[in-house]
Amino acid sequence: MRQRRFMQIDVFSPVPYRGNPLAVVVDAEGLSDADMQNFARWTNLSETTFLLPPTHPEADYRVRIFTPSEELPFAGHPTLGSCHAWLAAGGQPRNADRVVQQCAKGLVPIQRHPNDVHAPLAFAAPSSTREVMTEADLAPVLEALGLQRDEVTAHSRLHNGPRFWALLMHDPDRLMELQPDNARLYAIGAEVGIAALYPPQNAGLIGRASREARAFSHSDTTVPTEPHIDMEVRVFFNATTTSVEDPITGSFNASLAQWLIEEGHIRAPYLAAQGTCLGRDGRVFITQDAQSQVWVGGASHTCIDGQITL
Repeated sequence: MRQRRFMQIDVFSPVPYRGNPLAVVVDAEGLSDADMQNFARWTNLSETTFLLPPTHPEADYRVRIFTPSEELPFAGHPTLGSCHAWLAAGGQPRNADRVVQQCAKGLVPIQRHPNDVHAPLAFAAPSSTREVMTEADLAPVLEALGLQRDEVTAHSRLHNGPRFWALLMHDPDRLMELQPDNARLYAIGAEVGIAALYPPQNAGLIGRASREARAFSHSDTTVPTEPHIDMEVRVFFNATTTSVEDPITGSFNASLAQWLIEEGHIRAPYLAAQGTCLGRDGRVFITQDAQSQVWVGGASHTCIDGQITL
């Protein structure tokens, strides 16, 4: 065991401590698989990452991503948070405006603004596959969520490393009101992501502010003025013994954007909110370049920077 640099990064929120936390071991050379898994179990965060020298000639660094129970090939907020930590620790990318991360999924390009260290990073959404979600698949999900069939306008299975059963609703108010049966969701054995679109431009802002005020009625949180939010997102994943809500899920927002843009439900650029019902200010910026590549961006903040013995 030895001293290693350690950071805890808050990801996907413009406000520190209101996003999704990530533990990062900046210098992970020499750690075994068991060491990494045991440490991730101890941090007990949704993900812990370990930074290593790259083995691919085009990569700037390599990352391994662990939940408390398993290793993941890719995940969204660990991608942005790990890149933020690598840069904060003095990492120098080959290209000033782009960092290339190596993970089990492959190479993931990450856009950066070299003249503005506070500007949000954005990763290229990795390839995603879609599979049909049958009505038989959908029925127990609707029952667990407390939804009627006509409240869902589209549904699909999405896979970009993590696997999600995705639902699109037409009513953001109804999405915010959902109180799922977590035991039933857990029994289904799938990660479930749900999105609902707000009316274009300013039509939905007053209603959304009222919803947030209700969601935060137990606290002194105020609703900040910000750009129009186009979509609300909620994601439920299986923990050790039950299903729990995730504050902000970059991987789901990536595959969701690819699906919804391709099928014409929404156009990029757009801004998605997630974590509202948990008292978080998750904000995910979706853009699409001239080559139709979807980019997923959000702010990151260093909240802890120190040493661990590992």
